[in-house]
Formats: sequence, C-alpha cells, structure tokens
Amino acid sequence: MISHLAVPGDGARGSVVLATCNRFEVYLDVPNPVSAGGEAGAEVVASEEALVATIAAATGMSGAQVREAGMLLQGDDVAQHAFAVASGLESVVVGEGEIAGQVRRALEAARERGTATRELERVFQLASRTSRGVKNRTGLSSAGRSVVRLALDMAETRITDWAATRVLLVGTGRYAGASLAALRERGVTTVQVFSPSGRAAGFAESHGITPAASLEQALADSDLVVACSVAPAVILERSVVSSAAERAGSLPRRLIIDLGLPRNVDPGVASVAGVELLDLETLRTNAPLPELGATDEARALVDEAVADYRRAAAEDAVTPALVALRRHVFDVLDAEIAWARKRGDSSERTEAALRHLAGVLLHGPSVRARQLAATGRAHEFARAVATLFGADAERACPVARVHGADDEQADQAS
Repeated sequence: MISHLAVPGDGARGSVVLATCNRFEVYLDVPNPVSAGGEAGAEVVASEEALVATIAAATGMSGAQVREAGMLLQGDDVAQHAFAVASGLESVVVGEGEIAGQVRRALEAARERGTATRELERVFQLASRTSRGVKNRTGLSSAGRSVVRLALDMAETRITDWAATRVLLVGTGRYAGASLAALRERGVTTVQVFSPSGRAAGFAESHGITPAASLEQALADSDLVVACSVAPAVILERSVVSSAAERAGSLPRRLIIDLGLPRNVDPGVASVAGVELLDLETLRTNAPLPELGATDEARALVDEAVADYRRAAAEDAVTPALVALRRHVFDVLDAEIAWARKRGDSSERTEAALRHLAGVLLHGPSVRARQLAATGRAHEFARAVATLFGADAERACPVARVHGADDEQADQAS
C-alpha cells in the first residue's frame, strides 16, 4: 500500500487517492477528458502519463508494469466504479463494511491536501450515500458471513464430529476470521493457518491457533481445508495436494472448501484420491442463499445512483448557458424599465408583470436546456444562446467550447 502519493498536476485540477491493503486507485478531475470523437483529450493523456510515472517512481515498477496492473476509466464509468467500491461490491469479501470508511477518509485526506474539487466531492459524497443505502436496504453486509455459514452447513454431511476435525485455514483476511469464528461455533479446536503472504504467524498468535510450518504437511494433517485468501493466484495446486496425500501418515480423506475470489484452489484437486472439493460455484448452484441475491439489489441501487449523478452532471453542464441567457434577458428588461421610468411610463405593477412575463418566457428554454443536457447535448443549447442573443454562454460553459470547436471543424470539412 502506498500511504502518500505526489499526485501530478499536469492537466488535472484535483485528485483523490484511495489506498487500502489490496486496492490502490487514483481519481483525477481532468477538464475535458473526452472529445466529441470519443478519443482521450490532451488533458487526460498528460495526467495519465504523469500519474503512471509517479506511481512507477514510488513503487520501483516500470511504467509498463504499472499499466498492466491497472485500468483506466473515464466519465460515468468512474462514478459507477466508485459507487460499487464504496458499497462493498468490489471487495474480496463482498459487502465488507470497512471500505465505506476508507472511501470517506480518502476524500477527507484530499481536502486536507487541497486536491478535492467540486466534481470529486460530488462523486465521493454520492458514493458514501450509495453505500449507506446499500447497507440499509439490502442484505449485502451479511453476504460474506452467509457464504461461510452455507459452506460449513454443506460440509455437515461429510463431517461426523467437529470437535475431532483437524482444520487448515488458508488465508488471514476477513473471510479467514469469519471462517474461524464459524468453525469454533461448531466445536472445532484444532486449527492451523497458512498464508502465502507470510502473515500466518501474526494471525495465529492473535487468534490462538497454530501457524503451519509446511503447507504440504499441514494439508496431510487436515480433514478439512478452508481456502479464503485474497491472493490473485491459485495457492493449492493439484501437485501440492497430491504430494500431501502421498505423505507418510497423511489422513485418507479431506474436504477442501474454496471461498477465494479469484479461486484459491486448482479444480484439478478433485481428481486426487480421497479429496472432495466444494467451491463457490457449487454453493451458489446447489444451495442459494437470500443474501447472495443482495448483490443484484445492491447493483440496482448503484445504477440508480449513477443515473442521479448523470442528471446532476447534465444540469451542471447547461447551467452556465442558462445563467447567461437569464442575465441577458433581465439585463435587457432592466434597461427598458429604467428608460420607462425616466419617461414616467412605468409603475410597480407593470414592472412586476414584465418580470413575471420574462420568467414565463424563460421557463420553456430552461426545460429544453435540461432535456438536451440529459442526452449530452448541452453544447447545442449554449451555442444557440450565443448565436441568437449574443450572450457569452460559450465562455461560461467549457463543454460548449470543446464541442463547438469540433462542430466548426466539421462544418469546414463539409
């Protein structure tokens, strides 16, 4: 995890860095990230290059390695991802609650650094609001614990005496903690733990269990193996499990439960004599839980939040043009009223009626402007205001300037 990052300023107005034990993300506010033709603009290219260089320097990785290890999202996809992350949908243990606080603290840290822009504030505040909605309206927060409970419930038919069962726990994360608690509820007392990242000793000491000195020997000594590591690669290869089964004194049968996302266990281990494999696909197919459906409910809430974000962003895109039009109309009206007053032709009632009429006339264009903005056509309204009334809407609306230039080039080309 990188605790501090000097975020590049080339082309970026602001940034938020989200760094956790198994997640590193940088959110950049770039002025005009995508042009009308769909290609990345100069600003986002400059920011991306500078960001890659900064991360490479901080980690000792090459630029190519940084690019291969990550992904670049733009526009609404960024909001979609941020809302899903904050809600726990992208976590190793789906629905885990810590990520919501980490997202909130990432925004607070950006505020302290002075890199939290209005747009980033909107994305992250809406992400936190979405997270609360998912927590309060779905069973997602209990989905991870439910998967562990379901796996052990299915194991009941293979295990006759939990107190005599010798268990190997592979992994030291939240699933491992939940699995250990569930095993102890069933009476298990003999547990070893193995961690591919070397954290077994610390986890074992804090939980009162035994660290595995050797993976193969621990496998050979265990009736039940619960694999729940966050490692991105398979840990229990068929060859390792086969070698463990052939060791002197190895138990004749063992059940391996794979709770890893991605897989911790090579599916080929099921062909090893005396080994039975129970994985997430089997759990979902044969014994679905109501909590597992909470993922779909949560994603629906995320989609609703993204739609709200789009509407708010659309209104922002057209607001400068609307302000310019309203200012132009009322400036003209004020000038006419001032002239009428000099001639003695004005009254408070007449002036109020004229202002009301101006507001009524502006209502239709305002509604149409928001309709256009909702379909990504705010620039059309801004150009129309500038063309018809001479109001400086394009100067007030950056989106209009970008698209306007593209339109003029297209006109010249035709």
